[in-house]
Amino acid sequence: MKTWRKLLATGAAAAMLLTGCSSGTDSGSSSGGDSGSADGSKGSVYYLNFKPEQDEAWQNLAKKYTEETGVDVKVVTAASGNYETTLMSEMGKSGAPTLFQVNGPVGLKNWEEYAYNLYDTPVFKQLTSDDYALYIGPKEDHDVAAIAYCIESYGLIVNKKLLEKAGYTVDDIKSFDDLKKVADDIAKREKELGFTAFTSAGMDSSSDWRYKTHLANMPIYFEYQNDGITDTDAIKGTYLPEYRKIYDLYITDSTVPGKDLAAKTGDDSRNEFESEKAVFYQNGSWEYTNLTNDGMKAEDLTMIPIYIGVGDEAKQGLTTGTENYWVVNKEASEEDIQATLDFMDWCVTSEEGTTAMADDMGFVIPFKDAKPSENVFVVEDQKLTEEGYKPVSWNFTTMPSEEWKNALGSALTQYAADPTDANWKAVEEAFVDNWKTEYDLANS
Repeated sequence: MKTWRKLLATGAAAAMLLTGCSSGTDSGSSSGGDSGSADGSKGSVYYLNFKPEQDEAWQNLAKKYTEETGVDVKVVTAASGNYETTLMSEMGKSGAPTLFQVNGPVGLKNWEEYAYNLYDTPVFKQLTSDDYALYIGPKEDHDVAAIAYCIESYGLIVNKKLLEKAGYTVDDIKSFDDLKKVADDIAKREKELGFTAFTSAGMDSSSDWRYKTHLANMPIYFEYQNDGITDTDAIKGTYLPEYRKIYDLYITDSTVPGKDLAAKTGDDSRNEFESEKAVFYQNGSWEYTNLTNDGMKAEDLTMIPIYIGVGDEAKQGLTTGTENYWVVNKEASEEDIQATLDFMDWCVTSEEGTTAMADDMGFVIPFKDAKPSENVFVVEDQKLTEEGYKPVSWNFTTMPSEEWKNALGSALTQYAADPTDANWKAVEEAFVDNWKTEYDLANS
């Protein structure tokens, strides 16, 4: 990755020398704020979006902004699991994205030399806390490379109506043991009830991130908590036995046999939930709009934590955080940079922008003019936090590489098809051994 990045940087610099366009490089190299005297109305925006589930909402918002301002905003959405590859391809072209995303400090390392300094820009000033900014170097250097634009939660989305038909309520599920008892019972009575416990844990690329990234966050989080750390170059895998237990539950109490999961997609899983074939669906607050637009009633939905049998489960909250950080491409022209900054500010301050981000995208945005969300999953997270439940932090942003995730996903898929101890050993090796390998490669 680093070798490719250096080649890209060299190529971009050479191209700029040939065309005489050096202003974009200088505009954000050391100080933030407006990009000189550039007129944003003469520029354009190209946003490479990370989240396929929000593509339609971003397209609509871009159209509104263009209609209101006359500034052209193009949104391109990368296919699920292919964002980094798409970004590398697009950044090597003329007319590269002016706005793109990184998933946190690890992802930023690959792109920090392209990052316009956002310190003191209007969108930075709108942040409710500078903890939502990623800095290069110490904070006092004021070099802000990226800012988070949404805070999200994930867990087990629950169809309360089906759960009650099975004779339970969410109050019956306060631990992994509770979850297993309820899920096993529902799965055992599938023919009688007409539904089972879990939607398919699809391992197609449109879905496998839920398990190789989001579910894998759970053993990482508890290991970090146990060791008092926030990152590591060598994961120990302390809680992989618990990871196996929850994954086993997903693949045994499911709508389909484990051998069929390799081809199951994200759409399959959502469709199963919407058609009331399963009670539980691991996903996040971003799914609320899709579910309700497709006819599900808000009063039938809630979200509970992913329990794996570790820690103080009685006070465990939802898994809440972000892997969504905006970066402005400093290689863009001054006019395009200014147009991009103007668009970002409009998204987080205007009625149209904040409404779209809260209602259509289901985001909690960490900006002063944020609109409260009516998303029931967001409301549940806020309620649990106010009641003293401890949110599980997003530590998957410290995963060493996309290659690490992919190797883990492949091992999980093989295990789902044939859940033997030998195949779980391959999962452990992908998790632990490959972490160290990929970390060293990324930092060599």
